[in-house]
Formats: sequence, structure tokens, C-alpha cells
Amino acid sequence: MPGGLISIDEARERVLAAARPLPSEAVPLAAALGRVLAEDVASAEDLPPFDSSAMDGFAVASAEGGELEVVGESRAGAPALRGLAAGQAIAISTGAMVPEGTAAVVPVERTRPGAAGRVVAEEVRHAANVRRAGEDVRSGQVVLRAGTAVGPAEIAMLASLGRAEVRCGGVPRVAVVVTGDELVDPGRPLGPGQIRDSNAPALAALATAAGARVTGARRVGDDFARTVEALRAAIAEADVVCVSGGVSVGEHDHVKPALAELGVEERFWGVALKPGKPTWFGAAGAGPTLVFGLPGNPVSTMVTFELFAHPALRALRGAEPSRTRVRARLEAPIRLNPRREQAVRCRLTAAEDGWRATPAAAQGSHQISSMLGADALALVPRGEGELAAGALVDAEPLARDTVHP
Repeated sequence: MPGGLISIDEARERVLAAARPLPSEAVPLAAALGRVLAEDVASAEDLPPFDSSAMDGFAVASAEGGELEVVGESRAGAPALRGLAAGQAIAISTGAMVPEGTAAVVPVERTRPGAAGRVVAEEVRHAANVRRAGEDVRSGQVVLRAGTAVGPAEIAMLASLGRAEVRCGGVPRVAVVVTGDELVDPGRPLGPGQIRDSNAPALAALATAAGARVTGARRVGDDFARTVEALRAAIAEADVVCVSGGVSVGEHDHVKPALAELGVEERFWGVALKPGKPTWFGAAGAGPTLVFGLPGNPVSTMVTFELFAHPALRALRGAEPSRTRVRARLEAPIRLNPRREQAVRCRLTAAEDGWRATPAAAQGSHQISSMLGADALALVPRGEGELAAGALVDAEPLARDTVHP
């Protein structure tokens, strides 16, 4: 690997330097879940737009209570047609506009029937149970910022602001290419020396969970010409290409020379990382299309996708690319590697003194079971000896982005 191995952070910096946000587009509100805002959203009006009742009860002209004449009703969507004077009350529903002259709303449970057409109300404090116009949002206030991921709460706010559509970042197109003569589809019987292809389904799932649209998954044998054609087609249709396997230096590893044949510019090859040392990254064309050459071992494929491809997809979507790291105490010792950082699959739990990281029992790059239940990668620095239980490490949560429809 010419030039030596680079660190995880340097590799990520080179990836993000090439990841340019995709053009934004207007998205109907019903399709905006999981997208990333490409505009600041300000309110054109106060929310709520009028003073309203927080309770079912009676709007009163004085907070002092007493026996009052009921002179009308204000319902949600059907305000009272008159105001209040001293000694009067108007029956009111939750969310209904309060009549002019209202001093407070007395909850129905704090009233009792009086003489015909009258109600006896208990004393309440002035302005009790009245929601003021603009109490939530003021007209002109910026409520949502560009770069915000749209979740259910954001959908509710956009609807409240009257937005039928909103400008969002683009959805990255991802093409998956897996290499290897030994691979067969799930559901098919295995021949001698064959294994089932888990990388194509895993990469497609990871890309979808990161908010991308998978354009297709190709599998190609260990043949140079067919590898070139598969990569040519993938690059032509996608913003990001994830290639699994074939990026090392073996006689049957054709991905690097195939990418060179296609004019894809290499940005790095080789990361001081376990698992994931032979990771390759480059860019094709003016767009550019980002190309990730990921190791073929299943865990290496998933780990390097999370560390490098996932941040790139977030950047393309217009989101903040870096996920928040936390400091966590190891629940078990980890043997250090003198030459490489380690991405240790672990489960995070909250404790009184902070986060705890429990490493998966199996950590082999071929052991898919190490990813089951893992919700973080503990990033262990290179070194000699052992990192003891109780030591603090950086941990990068693997929480998924909201999947767009």
C-alpha cells in the first residue's frame, strides 16, 4: 500500500472533502419524512394564531367566580359571536377561541349548575387556562434550520406552519457491486468451496437505512473484464458506488486495476484499522461519483461502510456528516494492536457514572454474529499490551438515520 496506512480520522476527512451536497428539491410534506431540510423554515404567523382555551369549561369576564349567566358557546372551529361582560360566562371547548373580554377559563370540573341558564364557577387566577397567540411560535421566527433531519415532530411543525411542501436535500443513489467466484445467492444450495453472499444484502440495507436509494446490486466473478464492465455501469447510474471484495493485492483481486482502467482517481488505499485495512476510496468524474472499495469479509464490509460511506451519504443529503461520539468505560479488557486502530463492536448501556461499552464476544472480521446487537463501535487506539476494563474509549453509536419512504 504505497504511502503507508492512514488513520480513521484522516480517511474520513478525505472522504468528506469529496462529498458535495446534492442539489435540493421541493418535496411534498407527506414524502418528507427522513429527508434533510435544505432551507431555513420561518413562520409566517403566530402559533397558535389566536388566544384559545386550554380546557373544556367556561370563559369568564372575572377570575373571581360566583354565579354567572351563560350567554353563549365557543367551540373549536366555531367561535362565539359575542364578547363577555361582567357577570357572564360562555361555555368553551379545548382549543376554541376565547371571546373578547375573557379574564380566565374555569375548568368544567370546577363549576356546578346554578339557576336556569346560569353556572356557579369557582375562583381562579387571572388568565388561567388561556393559551396566548404566539405562545408557541412568533410570526417571523425561524423554527427549523437547514440540515435538520425531518422526523415526526418536524412534520407536525411544518404542517402547523401551513407548509404543503418543503425544500430538502437530494437522495443519494447507491450502486452495490460484490466480487468473488465463491458467492451464491441466499436460498441456493452451496457447492464445494462456496459461501452465500451476505455483503450485497447488507450493503443495500445499510445504504437504505442511511437515507439512500439503492439503484441495484451486481455480483461479478473474479474476472478483470467483467469487473470493469460492472463498475462502469455502477458508476454511470449512482452518486456512490460500494464495492465489496477484490481491493487487496491477490492475483484475483481486480477492483483496483479495473477502477484505474475507468479513470477513477484514487484518494487513499489502506487504513490503519482493524478490521478494514485494505479499504480504498476514490472519485470519478466532475460530480463526482464517490467509489468505496470495501474489504470482502462481511464484518469488515459493514464496519468500513459505517465509518466512511455513511458519513459521505449524510453529507450528500445535506446533513451534518459526523455522528456524535461518546466516552464510554469498557466492561471487558481489549488487547491492543501495535500498528492499527480497532473498531470494536460493542453494546452501549447507560450507568450512573456514564456510558458503558460491552464488547461482543466474537470480533473476527468474518463473524457476522459480532454485529448482532451491536449498537456502537468502540474506537480503540493502537498501542502495546492491553486496555483494561474500566478504561475510557471513544464510541461511535450506530443509530440509523430515518429511512425515507
